[in-house]
Amino acid sequence: MPEGQNVEAKNQHRGGRAVFQYPSFVRYMGARLLTVLALQMQSVAVGWQIYEITKSPLALGLTGLAQFLPGILLFLLSGHAADRIPRRNLMVACFAGFTICSGSLLWIQRGGVHSGPIYFVLVILGVTRAFSGPAMRALVPLLVPAEHFQSGVAWEASMTQTATVLGPAAGGFLYALFRGPGAVYALAMIIEAAAIVFAVGIKARGPLRPPASMTVESVLAGLRYIWRQKVILGVVSLDLFAVLLGGAVALLPVYASDILRTGPWGLGLLRSAPGVGAVTMAILLAHKPLRKAGATMLWCVAGFGAFTVVFGLSRSFVLSLAALLFVGATDMVSVVTRGTLVQLTTPDEMRGRVNAVEMMFIGASNELGQFESGITADWFGTVPAVVLGGAGALLITALWAWRFPELRKAEPPRVLEVAER
Repeated sequence: MPEGQNVEAKNQHRGGRAVFQYPSFVRYMGARLLTVLALQMQSVAVGWQIYEITKSPLALGLTGLAQFLPGILLFLLSGHAADRIPRRNLMVACFAGFTICSGSLLWIQRGGVHSGPIYFVLVILGVTRAFSGPAMRALVPLLVPAEHFQSGVAWEASMTQTATVLGPAAGGFLYALFRGPGAVYALAMIIEAAAIVFAVGIKARGPLRPPASMTVESVLAGLRYIWRQKVILGVVSLDLFAVLLGGAVALLPVYASDILRTGPWGLGLLRSAPGVGAVTMAILLAHKPLRKAGATMLWCVAGFGAFTVVFGLSRSFVLSLAALLFVGATDMVSVVTRGTLVQLTTPDEMRGRVNAVEMMFIGASNELGQFESGITADWFGTVPAVVLGGAGALLITALWAWRFPELRKAEPPRVLEVAER
């Protein structure tokens, strides 16, 4: 049998594990795992520290706003940078920035318990994330071929969610064990430094592009592309509004402290539960690609809203964990569908700009969603805020199913046909 047929036969035998034959993708996965692990640990520590200082749900919402605003202000610049600067180099520089931010939080907590300097570091962290997101996402299609890309997206998502499971649990445990955030920040700094080592060894396929001048036309190319591609517009905007309304993560410290009364260890488990559901779903999707992806995504986003309502009303710690588990599982379908559609239908020379726009949507649905949850909880109370948010996600899903008929009919094979032209 010819060598090419041997490789193809081996890949078919491996199924969803074929992507692990590419060393640079494995290094990327390692760097991604470590970075998300450190940031998730740190997020739990920051949230609990801010709530201990202020006792205010609004202050928790401001932690999300501090990280989201830089992405809104810089997404055009960061997308252009990802298309003109070698993406691996940009990723390494951002990892160094994460390391410095963790060291700064460690230094701040040793000097006192004031929230102002913490917010300042969170803004710097938001700037760093604004540049790292487009560069990392645009790098993945250069590490694995198109025929394995959906599997690669699912495995990347599973690795990310594994870190999302382990990070908050470890952060909450260390916070409780050492009675403060210092140990969490120190370990996060070490882990982020290790991620730099993984990232340095990545070698991407594809030609190097010379630096180009920044023009209005070039920086707006990503926005124009998404606007023309109605399926992609529907996918990213659905994620934006559904998670913006249905996100309850920012209020988990309130649930752990005042409603479920579990303390820092319970907060860690609550933060980890969506990740457990997401990892399970991602591994399933890596081995069994989606069919009728658009319709399935719409049903799963509706499930996301419904399980958010269940969590908001629950007074049982076990039921709350189960609801968050299904929140993560249903959200993962959206992550994999969106990632596959956006990456494979976008030309490489503008992937950075398109991914920057997408990252703005993702940032809005997460960080701005935290701010929305905090301010609505301050107005109406914690439980009504979560329940109304979940109901809003259900309404958004129904509206998008009517407004974007292309999304209801979207199928993965059409994505590969576009990529091959």
